[in-house]
Parts: sequence; structure tokens; C-alpha cells
Amino acid sequence: MSVAPGAPGETYHWTPADKEGFGTSTSATSKVWYTIRAGELTEVYYPNLGTPAVRDLQFIVTDGATFVEREHVAEQGYGALAEGNKLPYTVDDATEHKVRLAEPRSLTYEQVNTAKSGKYRITKTYVTDPGRDTVLLDVKFESLTGEPLSLYVLYDPALSNDGSDDTGSTREGALLASDAKAASALVTDPPLEATSSGFLGTSDGWTDLRDNMVMDWTYSSATAGNVVQIGKTAVDGKDRQHLTVALGFGATEPEASRAASDSLKGGFEQSSAQYADGWHTYLESLPSAPESAEPWRDIYDVSLMVMAASEDKTYRGAFIASPSMPWIWAKPLEEKEVDGEKIPESGAYHLVWSRDLYQIATAMLAAGDRDAAVRAVDYLFKVQQKPDGSFPQNTTVDGTAHWQSIQLDEVAFPIVLAWQLDLSDPETYTAHIKKAADYILAHGPFTEQERWENQSGYSPATIASEIAGLLCAADIARVNGDTESAAKYEQKADEWQAQVEGLTATQNGPLSDDPYYLRLTKDGQPNEGTPYAIGDGGPKAQDQRLEVDTSFLELVRLGVKPANDPVILSSLGVVDEQLKVETPSGVLWRRFNSCGYGETKDGDPWFIAEPESRATLGRAWPIFAGERGEYMLLSGQPADSYLATLAHTVNEGLMMPEQVWDNQPPSGSPGFPAGKGTYSATPLLWTHAQFVRLAWSIDANVPVELPSVVACRYGSVCVP
Repeated sequence: MSVAPGAPGETYHWTPADKEGFGTSTSATSKVWYTIRAGELTEVYYPNLGTPAVRDLQFIVTDGATFVEREHVAEQGYGALAEGNKLPYTVDDATEHKVRLAEPRSLTYEQVNTAKSGKYRITKTYVTDPGRDTVLLDVKFESLTGEPLSLYVLYDPALSNDGSDDTGSTREGALLASDAKAASALVTDPPLEATSSGFLGTSDGWTDLRDNMVMDWTYSSATAGNVVQIGKTAVDGKDRQHLTVALGFGATEPEASRAASDSLKGGFEQSSAQYADGWHTYLESLPSAPESAEPWRDIYDVSLMVMAASEDKTYRGAFIASPSMPWIWAKPLEEKEVDGEKIPESGAYHLVWSRDLYQIATAMLAAGDRDAAVRAVDYLFKVQQKPDGSFPQNTTVDGTAHWQSIQLDEVAFPIVLAWQLDLSDPETYTAHIKKAADYILAHGPFTEQERWENQSGYSPATIASEIAGLLCAADIARVNGDTESAAKYEQKADEWQAQVEGLTATQNGPLSDDPYYLRLTKDGQPNEGTPYAIGDGGPKAQDQRLEVDTSFLELVRLGVKPANDPVILSSLGVVDEQLKVETPSGVLWRRFNSCGYGETKDGDPWFIAEPESRATLGRAWPIFAGERGEYMLLSGQPADSYLATLAHTVNEGLMMPEQVWDNQPPSGSPGFPAGKGTYSATPLLWTHAQFVRLAWSIDANVPVELPSVVACRYGSVCVP
């Protein structure tokens, strides 16, 4: 047979976002990143962190007569396509999955998949070749019954962020795939004995094998569709157990083939040693972990490495939010439409937000990686919008503005970061800091979007960042002799500091007899029950006095208000009553009362729900434990328990999630362990950053990101 039938095949989806491992070489030469979950290799990114190029790679086992199984039952495709907005996450895999760091101070991961039948075990170790664009797998295949078995590698390319237009073929024993922009090549040692390229659900290798447990199809090519490739390996689990897989990438098929072949010739052990040495060198270049993190040293090291790995290698300083595609973002282009707008494929988490980047950069600065923080602010200044000086809501890693709203905290944080790094030279001030501060001056305190990105209004968190940004800008202005601008920035900061309570704290809200801060006000009138539509299935006309969140703590963490301010204290009581949840990992908080940004009650993925439906539920976020811990330090209380809570949310691969299952359904049901990550973005770099920064803050007995120029001015706490 030659050309595969059934083009273009069934529709693809990206894999779920709860990754159990994430890795790349520290070398900038190797521009490939891998993720793993549920016993398989999931998305691989190439040639940058904004471009997924692989959907998944896993193995199929058969005895050729009585059974055929793959390691993981895919969430979609292979006859298991979901209906509507749902992807069936709960599946009956043939194997039990275990994952661990194979090398504790390196992002080297090992997966062990043991057949539930007791017939076989597959152990896979992952690295990337530091010198090439190649992912390498060291595979040990064991027949546990002593009978020889057949092992097939099943590979689903999705080049250039699109799994629907690839072409696959076989050349000189290599499985090649390409589209107009990129290519991949899969080769093994020992070489594959048979290969085939087909289309998902119609002529792919799994469709072939599950029919009669024999590989009948050996299609030499499959053109322009959702290509899935298969290769019969030369191992049998009995006498031949070891296999090396090299998955190489390039702009063309010859480049990809050369990368894979050269990596295979070098051998897994050589690349693995170089890969691990790179991470050892990185960790050794930084100060030892703070004393508070010693009980969680492995999590601390992984957090540092995961943050470092989240920086693109072409566009330096571009740290993405997460190497994952949760929920609707995992769906193909034609299915994704939000408020009439088509959402680009695989967005939005492997984009760059200045807010998330600020969290990452301040954590890396605290941990001793000043160079990374400088690269981050340099990137932000490169993407700063001209001529007004604002910053995009988010960007692709190459700096292209993506979503188009303005969030004033994202305009302020680059100024604060520059101040923390003492970047006060005239060029930086004139071209970047002054322009951003002038933009805040002209547009604040009202923001087009607050930190949760779906509401306009007066937000205490955003106003806190604006005040901090203006005072940091004033300090830098004086260094540059611009006393006039410095005075303007300080005057406006003082004005907003005096007004923030009147703009955002209600005196008559129904949630407390005492004043308390609201999530936001639409009109700057917190004593009015002004209604607004929450979104995500929430109320369409909610009294603004009923919605609170913990974000007002930015006022304390950025030095705008003291920790013992009466309205801060009363607001703590309100959010604890409304949003606090006890989990096996520790005390956590949800975003706000009516948050619907999360799975359904059955655990199905988030989607754009109808107003008032409450079809989806936002759950608890670990970052709030970190923010509360920083507040506790400013109030003179210990914060170690909050660091422990963050540590307890990790999964087997020590990845920290965006959200955890709390006491809302289906939490506690099989497969939905309370206090552990949902199918939200994992790893979320903000969560890892919060863990690292809190650890250093505990040792310093004060939040390390606290801008003293703000705290000293308002007398909240004055530190050098």
C-alpha cells in the first residue's frame, strides 16, 4: 500500500492541561520543550514556547492474538470524540501510571506504566538533546509473563500549532511529518521494523491494530490532514527490552531527520548527562534555598527550574504563563468563538502577560537570578506600545500583541520591576518608565480590565499597582532630574491612596456590618448596589456589593495600606467567610463569589456558559495562599503554613496547578482528589513563583517584592 485513505481524518484536540512534567535543556541551542501526563508524552513545543508541534506520543502493546492495548486512552479521537464542549477526561486506561523526577536536580522525568492485567511494564525517561532540537526517550519494555510481546510507537504530530494540515511519510526507516513551516522525524535504536502514516480514526495505526491485533497497513504517505504515525519496534519485552526514541524537529524534513539521527548516534546517556549537568550548573549558580524551603527542597528546586524553562530561547525574557492548553483553549480553531471573536488555536496560556511575568521575575530576582529578571523587563519594554506607553494585555512570545484590552496593573508592574532592578538610566526612564507613568496618570484609576480580565471598573488591586507604579516612577524621575514629573506622580499617587477606600470599599454592603473592599465597583460608588454581568455562567445583574475577592491585599503587599488598617481587617473576615475553603492541602481561597472559571459540577471542561446557568464553577487557587502568607508577614505573624499549603498542592511530578478541587462537586469523587490540581493550567508559573517568593519572604520576615519607596511613604512598613 502507498497513500493512506480517509483524509483529512477526525478532528484533533490538544491534550488536557494538567501536566505532570515539563522539561527542556538549559542550552539556548536546543529549541524544543516537552510535557508529559497520564503516562504519555503530550505537547512538544518547537521552535518556540508559543508553538505546540506535537499532540502526543505513546506505545501500543499486543501479543498478536488475545489483546491489544495502548498506554493511555486518548481524551479525544481514536473513536472517543466528545460531544459539544465536553472532553471525557475520565477514561479506563490499560495501565497504571507513575511519574517521578529521575534526576532530582534536573527536569529529567520518568514515567512507569504497568499493565493492569499484569502482563507488561513500560518505563520511559525523557530529556532533550542540549545540542539539537530533539526530544529523547529511553524506553525499557518488560514482559511480566515471560512471553514475547509486540511494542508499537504511536505518534500524533501537530506541527506549527495545527494538527489538521500535516503530511506524513516514511523515508529510510524514519517517520517524517511536515507542513508549510516545520517538520519532525521519529527514529529509533534499534530501527523500526515497519511503519505507516495514516489519518486519525480512519487509517491510523491504532485503528488498524485494534481490528485484528496485527499491523496490516503500511501506508507510505498521508497528505494534508490529521496525520497519525505508527512504527513497529524491534523489542519484545523478553529478550530485547531496551529502545531509544529520538523525535527531532527542523524547518524542513532533512533538518528534522538530521537532528533526530545525530541525537540517536550520540546516544541517550550522553545527552542525558549533558542535560542534567546544565540544570546542575544553573541551580549551583544561585544561592542555596532559604531555610523556610528546606522541608520542600525538591519542590523549591523544581520551581526554579520550571520558571527558567518557561522562558523562550529565541525571544529572551518572554516567560509564558503555562505550557498547557486548558478546556476551550484545547479545541481546534473552528470550534472556538468567544463573544463573536475567533480564539486562536491553543491559546491562551502559552502567551506572555506582564502581570504573570512580573510574578515570575520578582521570584527569580529573590532567588538570585537577576539576569532573568532583567531579561524579563527588557522584553516588556520591547513590547511596550507606541506612542502611548501602555502594555498589551498579552503577547505571543515574539512580542506581537494578542488580546487587545488594557489592564492598568500590567502597565504599572513593569515600572515597579524596573525600580526593583534599579534600572534608572536616562534612556530607560525617558523611553519607557515616563511613558508608562504618564499613561497611568492619564487613564487611571479606572481600568478597562482588572486582574481577572473580564471586568472594567475601580479595582483596589489595580489601584494599588498604579500607586506603586507612580511612586517608583517618581523615584526614578528624580534620579534623572525630572522633579516636575516626580511631583506629579507623587501627587496623583497620594490622591488615589486617599481615595481608594471611597472608590472600592462599601459602608453598607450586605456581607458585613463593617466596611469591606469589593472586587471592584463599576462606578466608583461602593455604597450603591450597581448591577453588572459577572460572566462565565454567573449572574447577569449582580449587586456589586455582593462580589468580593482577596485582591485588596495588593494594597498591603505593595505598601499602600498598613496590614492593621481597619477596612483591611474587616475585609479579611468577609473574604474568609465567603471564599475560604479547607482542603487536605491546607486553607485556600476562590477568586470571587460568583466565579465560574473552572470545570462543571461533573468535572467536564470549562466552556462559555449562559448567564445565570452556573454551569461551571471556579475553584480554589493556590496563589492566594502565597499572597495571604505575604500579608501575614506584614502583620507580624508566621507564614510557614501557607508555604506548606502551596507545597502540598503539587502532583507526582512536583508541578503546581492554577486551581485545585475544593469542597464543590466533584471534589472527593474518584479521580478528583480534594486539594489537588483540577484540569486547569499545570504547571502555572505564577503558582511556582509565589512559592519561591514566599519562601524568601519568610526568611527575610518581609515580602521581598515590597517596594520600600511606597511602604515608607505611607508608613505601612519601612524597610531598606
